[in-house]
Amino acid sequence: MAKTSGEIEKEFLDSAKEKTGKSINDWLSLIKKSGIEKRNDILEWLKKGHGINHMHAQLITGIYLNNGKPVYIDQDNLLESQFTKFPEMRKLFDELSEKITGNFAGTQLIPKKTYLSFTAVREFAAVNVKKGMLRLGMDLGDLPYNEKIQKSKLTGPMPRISHMAEITEIKQLDKEIMKLLETSYNRTHKK
Repeated sequence: MAKTSGEIEKEFLDSAKEKTGKSINDWLSLIKKSGIEKRNDILEWLKKGHGINHMHAQLITGIYLNNGKPVYIDQDNLLESQFTKFPEMRKLFDELSEKITGNFAGTQLIPKKTYLSFTAVREFAAVNVKKGMLRLGMDLGDLPYNEKIQKSKLTGPMPRISHMAEITEIKQLDKEIMKLLETSYNRTHKK
């Protein structure tokens, strides 16, 4: 199984000096002294000015912009941060999450920075929390859109999350949507 963002971040923090020549605290101090504040400018400064590879530059930049704290290690914090703007959507999400994890073997919820991922072999469903709704994304390939599913507008997941349903109440997670989730789940298990 692929490593989670939290596992990748932890490995990097444990070996930053070995991999980059400086500790994470050294990098954070250097960025602060540089006066650079924008994400893309920091990335370019690390990559071009210091020879840091893209992934390590992303991790260092993310930690710097998160007030020096790891971004991905604390998954509970990532989960809770999804509901900062719309706390009223938490109950609906918990019901949705229970249905998804309870119906598809091996599924785990992996909170990301901008969305919530449901992954078995690969990500097969994703959720963005919006005002008054959850956008439930699925990997449905070239399946035609209809009144229940439309082209995905989710922020964060890979392009293979092609379709979405807007869920405003749990009863919308009906047989048809569950069948579509099953299709998405099965697509991720193809070799």
